[in-house]
Amino acid sequence: MLLSNILIIIGLLGFVYNRKSIIILLINMEIMLLGITLNILIWSNYFNDSIGLIWSIAILILAGAESAIGLSLLVNYYRIRGNINIDNQ
Repeated sequence: MLLSNILIIIGLLGFVYNRKSIIILLINMEIMLLGITLNILIWSNYFNDSIGLIWSIAILILAGAESAIGLSLLVNYYRIRGNINIDNQ
């Protein structure tokens, strides 16, 4: 439980404090989703409920799709702009 909460906090702090790179923002979103999934699996095991396993698989599928779509958008953004930084100074 402590590990899942630490993952969620690390992802949230990284998402809030890092506003320069889109890749780092996507990585922080993935870390938060993995922490939430781990938390769901822990509570599912604690209550001996199989629905949590189904939800965690669905969250991991959505996280993979989010990564694929986000990275494809980054490739197109890089082709147009020449860099992937948010701050263009």
